[in-house]
Amino acid sequence: MNLLFVCTKNKWRSPTAEKIYSNHPNLSVRSAGTSRSARKHINIKDIHWADIVFVMENKHKRYINEQFRHQLDSKNIIVLDIPDDYHYMDKALISCLQDDIDSYLSL
Repeated sequence: MNLLFVCTKNKWRSPTAEKIYSNHPNLSVRSAGTSRSARKHINIKDIHWADIVFVMENKHKRYINEQFRHQLDSKNIIVLDIPDDYHYMDKALISCLQDDIDSYLSL
């Protein structure tokens, strides 16, 4: 299963999610950001590739729906409601991500 994790600048939240799920044997993962200044900006290839898109906030879902509405093909976009209050690999962030994401993936 292909999972795409999206935050604003692809600096802390989505790269942390990508890192913690990168070695799972049944998952392929990527991360991207919605800001023009993102480390890796989300693009149409990411949308086509993903089976599930996990976004950190509602504003990320809105952005994806506006920018890629014709390419979504009923993609499942899940809002995790994780604010931009954490740094990369913060233990509290890892816990939030795993609690939320694992419940969707039945891990």
